[in-house]
Amino acid sequence: MHVQVVTFGLNGITEEQYHQTCDGATATFAALPGLLSKTWLRNADANTYGGVYLWRDRESYEDYVKGEVFKSIQNDPSLVNVASNDFDVFEDLTKATQPVLSIV
Repeated sequence: MHVQVVTFGLNGITEEQYHQTCDGATATFAALPGLLSKTWLRNADANTYGGVYLWRDRESYEDYVKGEVFKSIQNDPSLVNVASNDFDVFEDLTKATQPVLSIV
């Protein structure tokens, strides 16, 4: 398993406009190979938005950051200060503290 945290600010669009755009993109994210889940983030007071991505493995994450969907996020002028951080996971500890999720 591999985790990615992406954050950015909105530039020239409202949160409502951003939400509408994201609503139209959910199928694209759901179809990404190796993506187990995406949690959509928002902190309107700090103009910080983004997502926490749970990837099946590092290879799936690397394919995503090299692909067109992530490049479109990085190049979108309505998103500023795009940052992406990735993390390896202690799978044994995570499995013990996530009894509702099936960690493979």
